[in-house]
Amino acid sequence: MRDFQHFVVYSFHVKLRSDIEGPMDKIHIALAVKDLEKFISEYKQRLGCKPVAIAKGRYALWRTNILNLSITQDAENAGMLRHLGFESSETARMVSDYDIDGFKWEYFTAEQQRLEIIKHYPDGVYKD
Repeated sequence: MRDFQHFVVYSFHVKLRSDIEGPMDKIHIALAVKDLEKFISEYKQRLGCKPVAIAKGRYALWRTNILNLSITQDAENAGMLRHLGFESSETARMVSDYDIDGFKWEYFTAEQQRLEIIKHYPDGVYKD
């Protein structure tokens, strides 16, 4: 765990890819969960805030000062990491790639993520 913490801190201060512009403001973690409503209830307490986006029974997103956490209801893959990434205030476009172990990494601004959420969950609720 300590090595991961050092990686995260280090990653905020360096460019991970030559085509990614600007600082990495928040780490993004995307998880698959078994029961979305139970997870939302628990993580409201853990994070001290409500999600900023909810697509009932399918998806939720929290944005704190340092964390961008999304969850997708997927009972078959519950407890699994879906992907990682960084939210940056200066990324020109939403991009993704894979690291050497096959983990997907995404890079995006808050607005780019908001538009993706609306595209995939048009019936969801997104609060800024």
